[in-house]
Parts: sequence; C-alpha cells; structure tokens
Amino acid sequence: MTSSDKTKNSPLGKSTTYPTQYDPSQLFPIERKPMREKLGITGSLPFFGLDFWNAYELSWLNLRGKPQVGIMNFSVSADSPNIVESKSLKLYLNSFTQTRMDEAGDLIQILRTDLSDAFGSPVQVSIRQPDVFPATRLEELNGLSLDRLDIGTDKYTPDPSFLKSNEEEFPVEETLVSNLLKTNCPVTGQPDWASLQIHYAGPQIDQEGLLKYIISLRSSEDFHEQCVERIFLDILKMCKPQSLTVYARYTRRGGIDINPWRSNFSSGKRPQTLRHARQ
Repeated sequence: MTSSDKTKNSPLGKSTTYPTQYDPSQLFPIERKPMREKLGITGSLPFFGLDFWNAYELSWLNLRGKPQVGIMNFSVSADSPNIVESKSLKLYLNSFTQTRMDEAGDLIQILRTDLSDAFGSPVQVSIRQPDVFPATRLEELNGLSLDRLDIGTDKYTPDPSFLKSNEEEFPVEETLVSNLLKTNCPVTGQPDWASLQIHYAGPQIDQEGLLKYIISLRSSEDFHEQCVERIFLDILKMCKPQSLTVYARYTRRGGIDINPWRSNFSSGKRPQTLRHARQ
C-alpha cells in the first residue's frame, strides 16, 4: 500500500467523532520513505534535522476531576521512519479530555511513549502549563527579508529553474527569510502557510530568483516536512552551497503547528523554537 493509499484510509478531511477517553489507536503514522523517493532520496539522507510540533489544544482531568490545560511541545528527528498525520494527533490529544491523571508528568510519559511508537523513533515531549504562559513571547525569524523585493511572477507550480547563484564572485554566508511560502495539504487540498528561513554559505544565491522559486510552490501539494526537504534539495542542487539550512515555521491548523528544520552544517545548531506573530 502506498503512502497516498494509506492517507485515504486516514481520518483527515472526513467527518469525525472525537474520542474523549484515552485512545492511542487514533495516531496515524505515514512513512517518510515514499515521500522522499519522490524527491529522489533513495540512500542516506543529505541532511539531518528535527521536526518541532506545538499543540495548543491539550486538556485532561486531575484526580479530583478538575480540568487542566497546557501547550504540548515535542520534537522528533528527521531520520525517524514515520511522520504522524496532524489530524490524527488532534484526535489522539482530544482523547485525554475526560482522562484523569495524577500530574502532568504522568501525561508526558504516556505522550512520549505513544508518540515514539508512532514515529518509530524517540520523541522529546514537554508541556507548558498556565503558570508559565506569561513568559511566552513572540519573535520573528531573523535574516534579510526577500519579501522587500518588488518582483513580478506568474508561475505558481514548483520551478527550480528560478534558482541560480553567482559562482564567479567570492562566496558569502547569509540568512534570508520570507513570509510568502504557501503550499497545500496533499490529502484535503487545504492551504498551509509558513515563514521560511534559509541560511547558507557558498556562491551568492540570486535573491529575486529565490523568491520566485518560493512563490512557485504556491500550488504544490506536500506535507510540511516534504516541502522543506524539497526546498533544501532544490537549493542544494541548483545553487551548490557548501552548507545549507532550511527552516519553516507553519501557521497552526487544527490547533497544531509543525516546524521542520533541515541542515547539512557539521556544526548546525538547533534553531530557536519561539513562536512568531502568525503562530
């Protein structure tokens, strides 16, 4: 059964009865391998990375039946065999709504176990409760904005030919950002919106071409993780940087946002995971 066939059997995009008692069977894994094969990745990964997830609709009961709320944050390695469909995660988290827990630490342990099983790789989980909500702040991705460029384009299907670099000049190291990334869910067709950060060292990338390339993804159908890997591979192939990092922070859908980060920096640092204005 292909990845596409499997998603047809998933709860995504369908009328759904929401469980209110703990039910780990709601989690729906999807293999990364078929998605990567479509991108031409068949051997070892040309990057390492993490996927950062934030879930804002988490509630459970304490032992006296009083509702508790929190924001769940978790991260999983890009080399995990699976991703998890976001609506299935929403259904899974909702199954805790009428479930009693002694303390948040017990819930974290259950979440860590279930999510690690679904992703097929260890998952790091934390829960922020209301006492730390005031410390939450917004911060935008740093870098030179590509959106300042006054360009014209009429291409809204993926076109890597826009990507080019000047190999005759001295190499540079710079960070570029854009708020104009938009793709579509491959199952429902719903739009996914994101801010994108690209850090690289090597021949200087033509910024107008890079922005046109980002806009050309506007009608593509990719899961968030697949989209970021497509961008990484296209830039690596067409612009030939010595080092490259691509990081996207998506706006939430269904109370969940997913933020993939891919890098081939030998000393690539884990990015900050602060929310920005559109999250």
